[in-house]
Amino acid sequence: MEILKCEGVRKVYHSENNRVVALDGIDLSVHKGEFTAIVGTSGSGKSTLLHILGSVDKPTEGKVTIAGTDLSLLNRTQAAVFRRRKVGLVYQFYNLIPTLTVRKNILMPLALDRKKPNKEYFEKVVASLGIADRLESLPGQLSGGQQQRVAIARSLIYRPALLLADEPTGNLDQKNSKEIIDMLKLSNRNLEQTVILITHDENVALEAERIITIEDGRIISDVRKEAGAAR
Repeated sequence: MEILKCEGVRKVYHSENNRVVALDGIDLSVHKGEFTAIVGTSGSGKSTLLHILGSVDKPTEGKVTIAGTDLSLLNRTQAAVFRRRKVGLVYQFYNLIPTLTVRKNILMPLALDRKKPNKEYFEKVVASLGIADRLESLPGQLSGGQQQRVAIARSLIYRPALLLADEPTGNLDQKNSKEIIDMLKLSNRNLEQTVILITHDENVALEAERIITIEDGRIISDVRKEAGAAR
């Protein structure tokens, strides 16, 4: 089942005397349950692509469809609701609310829609991420690695169609970085979560089953580990 489809996606930024092509004809398809890494250096266009996939920005040309929804048809309010319900976002900085407990931070997306959590799924998520014993703690009482686990749990609580992780290990040491990547792999495997990992680190990208390389706004390689061949 196809979760994500990009067709001819271009993004051009204009200033007074400048024209920057950030994305130049991105065609991409991701199926349910895939763990994909998008790797590129600073300025390659990977962050621009992330913003478009997360419905934070819109392409200049082309079409992006996630779980059957054409993102170009959404206004700003609809895009915010779609993002909350269908796209889990994990950033380098955890963006937790310091005055709320771990439990309340995780449940925040549901609380915004006045929805009750599925108790069984909630317990499965926090157990999988190893934070079941920290639910009443405040973010300031946790290590960086634990805070990132909370951020991942929050992104998963709505059972999103797609989890986007933007440099999720960028603020962590090597040990915690490995643990967070393992957590993303675990959510992919145990919760059947589709994951797209954005990174500049090729070693981190190697943990994914599919590696897409972006350079100058274009996909220059797309390799699946199982097949071992570029498409």
